[in-house]
Amino acid sequence: MQISKKNIEEKQEQIYDVIVIGGGAGGFSAGIYLQRYRLSSLIIDKGKARSFWIQELHNYLGLPPDTPGRVLLQKGKEHFLTLNGDFLNGFVEEVIDEGESFAVRVKFGRKNSIYPVFRTKYLIAASGIIDKLPMLDDMQNVYEYAGFNLHVCMICDGYEMIDKKCGLFVGSEGNLPLVESLSWFTPKITVFTHGAFAVSEEMRLRLKSLGYQLVETPIKRFLGKKNQMTGVELQDGVIVELETGLIAMGSHYHNTYLQEIPLEMQGNNLVTDKMGRTSHPRIFAIGDLKVGLNQVIVAAGDGALAATEIWREIRRNTGAKPWLENRSA
Repeated sequence: MQISKKNIEEKQEQIYDVIVIGGGAGGFSAGIYLQRYRLSSLIIDKGKARSFWIQELHNYLGLPPDTPGRVLLQKGKEHFLTLNGDFLNGFVEEVIDEGESFAVRVKFGRKNSIYPVFRTKYLIAASGIIDKLPMLDDMQNVYEYAGFNLHVCMICDGYEMIDKKCGLFVGSEGNLPLVESLSWFTPKITVFTHGAFAVSEEMRLRLKSLGYQLVETPIKRFLGKKNQMTGVELQDGVIVELETGLIAMGSHYHNTYLQEIPLEMQGNNLVTDKMGRTSHPRIFAIGDLKVGLNQVIVAAGDGALAATEIWREIRRNTGAKPWLENRSA
């Protein structure tokens, strides 16, 4: 059921088996499995998951390679709703551990917002990350090419960059070692720092020894047409021609709602076991929030694992259901 202001009060009265925070591939996969396991679930999604911005899913098994990420998400939502799962467009502001359940406080509605609280026995954090982009005066100029031939994931799209003149856009020196992996697909690499940090002498020598160009002048704008980036114009007017690009400037992690709950972290990622369970026994993390590979198909698998582990635990605690009419007296 799509939750609206008309039915939101009644939904606050129940305790869900599971609330899933995030409506990406992992969140919908988890929700579908939970509903098929006859559990009650609510997916809360703020909108525009990372996979929403994928223009073509070239590596998702069984789908045509020109399938947009938004189509995959729409199909996932439709499937989830046909199984009588609950769905809310909202922003999770806080999760409070109340012992036997969690209280999930949500900002609902852009205008005249209300702040309902929902309760659940288990929580699946599937809210993912969003990639940091080069900050230009005209950000629309970045969006014109991002997701087309200006990529954000080498694992996903390294194949698309084979032997092309590639711009690697980095936000810190910690991102620079990525050139080693990128060179597997193309050695024709120009590194752009956008003037964001100072490059160490050691790294300069390393890049020079590999023949990679280093550009530290800030970028004025990307060049191209029909969503295909052909280069960049720098603030000093210099134009650098490119055929493709990879943005590696870090990510924003959508996990602040968990900040009051002590969870084991590795950097910005949540540490989980193989089924997605965090250091809290009733909180699971899937997809890009957890330690692991940031892939749509991996997130979908994570959702199935977490939902299955929760069902197994609830099933064991509930015990076998008797066939009452056929039970021996």
